[in-house]
Amino acid sequence: MTNPETASSFDINAIGPAFIRDPFPTFRALRAEDPIHRNRDGSLFLTRYSDVMTCYQHPAMSSDKKVAFKKQFGDGALYTHHTTSLVFNDPPYHTTVRKLLSSAFTPRKLKQMEPLISGVIDRLLNRLAEEKEFDLIPSYASALPTEIISFMLGIPEPYRHLLRPYSLKILGALDPVVAADRLDAGHQAVEEFGALLGELIAKRRTDAGGASDGEVLAGLIFGETDGRRLTDVELVQNCIFLLNAGHETTTSMVGNGIGMLIQHPDQLRRLQQAPEMIDTAVEEILRFASPLQIGNRLTTAAVELSGQRVPEGTYIHTSIAAANRDPQEFDNPEQVDIGRRPNRHVAFARGHHFCLGATLARMEGKIAIGRLVERFPKLRENGAAELLPIARFRGYSRLPVVV
Repeated sequence: MTNPETASSFDINAIGPAFIRDPFPTFRALRAEDPIHRNRDGSLFLTRYSDVMTCYQHPAMSSDKKVAFKKQFGDGALYTHHTTSLVFNDPPYHTTVRKLLSSAFTPRKLKQMEPLISGVIDRLLNRLAEEKEFDLIPSYASALPTEIISFMLGIPEPYRHLLRPYSLKILGALDPVVAADRLDAGHQAVEEFGALLGELIAKRRTDAGGASDGEVLAGLIFGETDGRRLTDVELVQNCIFLLNAGHETTTSMVGNGIGMLIQHPDQLRRLQQAPEMIDTAVEEILRFASPLQIGNRLTTAAVELSGQRVPEGTYIHTSIAAANRDPQEFDNPEQVDIGRRPNRHVAFARGHHFCLGATLARMEGKIAIGRLVERFPKLRENGAAELLPIARFRGYSRLPVVV
């Protein structure tokens, strides 16, 4: 199929497994032929870096999804979650919740997290050194953020194995095309995790001092902004948001990063020979294999994108993955370069919805990826890898390796 045919036939609401496996040829066609692509439902799909940046920074762009999610989810747990959590709301509610959450991500608090991250990594690496062959995703990439988010929210150890399944089911329901059984699984995941969090919140309220575990949870329970505290529903749903934001995307960042380096052995050797390049290597991972692939906005007034007038009330899909490979912004964008500078990727979005946990995610990525490739110089694939069967987020469900 030619570029014009690929671009004209694309519909975000009719994508399938082939697109999920490799969306990048489609993105190249759309950027070249139809960067402000109109889907059959009237929504737009943006693939150029400049347009995606405009969406994230323009004041006439809303993140509120109450109308769209009512149509997608109906009444129920998924609708309650996604319309209450931080990410799909605008100020003033967004401002209130972000202020409460931001107390957990100050430079001082993040500095305190570094020994915890290093300790978890050391224990994992020692165990993997004995195993020699393992699936990198459950054994390493998912294990680190599970420990960190459990610490932040005070999740007891017996429940921690449930976190990634919950996260995948909730996030998977955000895809443009979702089967009924996946929606049911998403509703159930919100209900089950919400019930667990409700019990933790009730216990923490009776022990305001508590231990260091669950410090973020305590901050949300007892903190207030301008005299306002979160309701019980808001508390639960924003804790679930923290799980999704801090767990699955970090798992995919680490998994995608190791997968990218294995597939580009010259870059893997480059990092092993110059471990001080880990900072720029992580930024290249975020650009080339961003865990979050697609965002959304709704215009609240007319906006101009690539010379086209987009009217008020237009629903927009922002292709982060396509923007991060736009040749107008990045030299040789399909080439992996762990020393790339500058690297103004949009993996963490921009504007007032810029990822609150970006600094923590970078810290986890640098320690996890840097120490793994240093510890295991003979790291290589050991069988077929498998990607998650979802479009909005990109990551591995399976990545077998041998060290």
